[in-house]
Amino acid sequence: MKIVIFTDTFAPDVNGVAKTLKRFTDYLKDRGFEYRVFAPKSSSQSLYSSDIHRFKSLPFFLYPACRLALPNMYHVKEELIQFQPDIIHVATPFNVGLCGLHYAKKLDIPLVGSYHTDFDKYLGYYDLQFLTKVLWRYMRWFHRPMRKVFVPSIDTMEHLQKHGFMDLDIWPRGIDCTTFHPNFNPNDIREKYHIKEKHILLYVGRIAPEKDVMLIPSIHNQLPENLKEKVHWLVVGDGPNQEELRKLAPNNMTFTGFLSGQELAHVYAAADLFVFPSSTETFGNVVLESLASGTPVVCANAGGVRSIIKDQVTGILCEKNNSEEFAKVIVSLIYNESKRKEMGVNGRNYALTQSWDSIFHVLIKKYQSSIEEKKISVLA
Repeated sequence: MKIVIFTDTFAPDVNGVAKTLKRFTDYLKDRGFEYRVFAPKSSSQSLYSSDIHRFKSLPFFLYPACRLALPNMYHVKEELIQFQPDIIHVATPFNVGLCGLHYAKKLDIPLVGSYHTDFDKYLGYYDLQFLTKVLWRYMRWFHRPMRKVFVPSIDTMEHLQKHGFMDLDIWPRGIDCTTFHPNFNPNDIREKYHIKEKHILLYVGRIAPEKDVMLIPSIHNQLPENLKEKVHWLVVGDGPNQEELRKLAPNNMTFTGFLSGQELAHVYAAADLFVFPSSTETFGNVVLESLASGTPVVCANAGGVRSIIKDQVTGILCEKNNSEEFAKVIVSLIYNESKRKEMGVNGRNYALTQSWDSIFHVLIKKYQSSIEEKKISVLA
């Protein structure tokens, strides 16, 4: 099987879409599949290989993780004709994605897509609600020609079905449990960030409006006075709200900047709780990373994280934007060490069942089904 992926974000970009697609192409390479990726050049040094074709680009204001590129249409067409792909997978709905959509139709190549981001939920955070109807009209048009549209969670599937999407299928995310695990010495993190407090509360993710990060200072302020002195917040990531969050942050909050790999895994394992207030996730890769690290999650009862967290078993779901409820849950778990440890074990056991290899294997099977359906429709 020859596979082509069109995406507006790819490694070394730091976001769930880029990391998932990079893992997928690594899987394809390891198993001898031929593939090509068409993607924008990154703002940082671009990952280059003969299988990855890059285009000049600019950041997209609504979601800088995706970039608006200007694909060389002639180059793309020539590459596709030479490569003769069996299937095209369009991962994002912007310029590169549109290019993939165009040539899948023009060259009559089986087409599938994946939906990763609820942009409609982002609009409210940027005072652009008036674009909602236009956005949905475009998104329905963009995805309609696809034989399958893969979504990361049941919550996302139901959200899209309400807006008239068809041919939806689940493509969940996996986790590397050899990288993310609980077997680190937490004292290393305490020494590195000069943490004296007894408990560590962790946030990992983009520091941006759509992640509801500005709820964190409010959550801290709702904690009892005696507990405020016993917790230390670690905020991992960067983004447009970073300076605003710093101004409101308590003294016992450390901003680590962007972390990855073993360094990130070590921080997860050192934390007592992972606090994640975002209500806009289609999946929530960071939630699964925390579970793999044996750290219970306190998160918003909204979006795709509800497909990962089993309430009161691997974490606790709170009403979105309710800082008081988040604080009460944090207090209850901080003072119940046995429950925290039990949730940590449960989370780790769940993560062990979510291997990338098994998830990608199923995706390849779904590719094959789409290719066969195309052949049958041609014969009919």
